[in-house]
Amino acid sequence: MPRIDAICLRAPDPQSLKRFYRDTLGMRERADGTIGYAEEEAGLRFEKSERSYDMSVDDLYWKISISVPNIDLACEQLSGRGVAVDGPRQFGDVAYLAHFKDPAGFAIELLDHWFKGGRPAEDNDQRLLGGGAHLNLLTLRTHDIRQVESICTEIGMTPLSVIPVREHGFTLYFYGVPDEGLPNPDLQAVENRTWVYRRPYTVLEVLHHEQDTEMRRPAAGEAGYHGALLSGLPAGLGSNPLRLYPAGSQ
Repeated sequence: MPRIDAICLRAPDPQSLKRFYRDTLGMRERADGTIGYAEEEAGLRFEKSERSYDMSVDDLYWKISISVPNIDLACEQLSGRGVAVDGPRQFGDVAYLAHFKDPAGFAIELLDHWFKGGRPAEDNDQRLLGGGAHLNLLTLRTHDIRQVESICTEIGMTPLSVIPVREHGFTLYFYGVPDEGLPNPDLQAVENRTWVYRRPYTVLEVLHHEQDTEMRRPAAGEAGYHGALLSGLPAGLGSNPLRLYPAGSQ
């Protein structure tokens, strides 16, 4: 089945980023040269750029999300390691979440496995970030969700959840290959949302802007997101990182 194996980010100092993700976020170096958590999830590949990263709301790339069983513990741990964390807070009926940035300025979202107040009583391993983190989401932006749906259908990914966020003028779409049946066949059902955050593989999240906005991707050599490698694609498609770029991006 198709899965996201590696996410490529370019920045002036790749080695310092690797140290941050390893020493502060608890990832480990993997045999394929990426740094990450479990093997079934995507890993991060850091490459050298000449210029620093300058995040924009017009970028194709938005963030990665790290999901944890206990976000309150994760925020306490990160704050103790000198990371400025915004949150946690319950964002509507979307997620119990927090945000911070890595040393290069890339956005990272923390997601709890549950909504605020809904976490079951359980013992978490205090040695691990948030009791046991995993790289849950790769989030891209688009102005044309129909093109994204076509790409995902072609590579064998299906919708897992759809979340309209009307007060902010966008809708979130989540794509993957379910390892079990959806909790509710209605893609907008609230119970599907935290279920997505507990998946053991990396899910593609796409933010669809309601306005007709072109999304920018970095040119060769610039800092930023430079694609994601997939494996398990249908015969004849190969493994092309550009397949995660929504059509129409610059």
